[in-house]
Amino acid sequence: EGTEVMHPDRTGLNTSEILRELMDVTAGARCRSRAKSPYLFTRAEVVKEANAFRQQGELVIRPFDAEGPGGVFGAWVRHSGVTLAGKIDIRRLRKSTKVEKVIAFRGVVSDAADDHTEQVFWGHYAHGTTLRVMAGHTITKAQQTWLARALEGPVVLDSESAPRLDDPEVLDGLGISADEAEEIRQGELDMGVSSCRNPYDSPYSPAGELCAVAPLRCLECRNAFILPSNLPQLLLFSDHLERLAARLDPRVFHQTWGQSRANLRAVLADASPTDLEQARRQVADQDLRLQLPLSSHVEFDS
Repeated sequence: EGTEVMHPDRTGLNTSEILRELMDVTAGARCRSRAKSPYLFTRAEVVKEANAFRQQGELVIRPFDAEGPGGVFGAWVRHSGVTLAGKIDIRRLRKSTKVEKVIAFRGVVSDAADDHTEQVFWGHYAHGTTLRVMAGHTITKAQQTWLARALEGPVVLDSESAPRLDDPEVLDGLGISADEAEEIRQGELDMGVSSCRNPYDSPYSPAGELCAVAPLRCLECRNAFILPSNLPQLLLFSDHLERLAARLDPRVFHQTWGQSRANLRAVLADASPTDLEQARRQVADQDLRLQLPLSSHVEFDS
């Protein structure tokens, strides 16, 4: 029983591999050829009706000629009884194959154009259905990327839900242990503008290393927990971002801080008026300042 995979699920077939396969497949035909120097690529056909030169049923080995009798795609279509609409051209098969390939590999040009150059792909295949499929995958991928970033923001706990951190069902839903919940509640994992379930498991730093982007990226992080006690720093952070937005080019600001500002605005919009008023009084009464690492001031001032 053979174990060779005839149609691998990866791309990357190149010209040399295809030629080797063709030589192996046509080796038997070359051996049967009566020519002194058989052609590298041959075609074999069985004589259907006897004539002055051939007997019925005789196997004839000839050099491959796509334009010869029976060699064109139209002859095969007529012989096979296949009904095709439109112009009969074998290049339409290649075009259809390209469309299916683009669909299978989700619009990645480097995979769809693995059997020729990308320039050939863009010039001959990247139009019509193929282009629409590629555009659809590109749009979907972009939407999924931004949706994932939006959904992977912080967990917000208001003054009513924060005391429930000792509830086993709540801990299960949040995916944290009782010890982590206690550390969050006591402020032991406070990173500045938020608390963190595990500063050593940051999506922005290598596993096992202390998060290198806190607190600047906490509002875009799935590990962040925002408690009412974080509201004073969040209000100061919001003011700082607005001042930064007024100084930077809008495109630069949106690319760097757009998601953080969007998430921060959502957090403040959902906070209760009582918690916000208390946080503002705390900022004023205690003359609080935004707590940022020294290294971040260079970035803010740039």
